[in-house]
Amino acid sequence: MNKPIGYWIKRLDAALEAHLDSTLARLKLSRRQWQTLNVLAEAPLSPEDLDGILNPFWGGDTRRRENELAALVGRGMIIMVDDRISLSELGHVKHLEAQRLVEDSRRDISIGIGIDEYAMALSVLERMTLNAERLAG
Repeated sequence: MNKPIGYWIKRLDAALEAHLDSTLARLKLSRRQWQTLNVLAEAPLSPEDLDGILNPFWGGDTRRRENELAALVGRGMIIMVDDRISLSELGHVKHLEAQRLVEDSRRDISIGIGIDEYAMALSVLERMTLNAERLAG
């Protein structure tokens, strides 16, 4: 029986969440903490800009966002510098460690999928997302 794309997207998201949380647990990081470190590794951001970038991952759950960020602050991985959230030295080290694990995980998850197939899948999902967001208003 064919399942609609929403079924596969939700199932993939749940499987990715479980797999990445399990993988990142070795570093005592959650998927969302990893995403935060990964975004901040590119450049320090204002709290508003960080929220804007990570909002799709938080899904409007402000309590979860606050808890995840508080955990990173409490562990000394992110700091405020000139009203911007930045990685600390420890945050940079943890980001690099997590990046290696995530890259290995992505490679494992993508077994049997060619580079062109992967690029096409991303392109299709991006266009469908933009269409759905436009139609939702």
